[in-house]
Amino acid sequence: MEVKIGVQYAHRELVLESNQSATEIEQAVNEALSGKATTLSLVDDKGRRVIVPTDKLTYVEIAETTPRTVGFTAGG
Repeated sequence: MEVKIGVQYAHRELVLESNQSATEIEQAVNEALSGKATTLSLVDDKGRRVIVPTDKLTYVEIAETTPRTVGFTAGG
């Protein structure tokens, strides 16, 4: 999954690739926003943990990872 996280006062969004399912990510976001947790903690596909304080979250976008095409295509 590709996850984009908007953080208050940050000029750029955090973008990470995660092996967690969309359901797992959504559950972590919901728990953080409901006050059950003070941080949003996710793990990227290389095992690194990203932790964001919930009071600084502006948005979280969860999307399927799309393969990037490399090379040229022939037009007809």
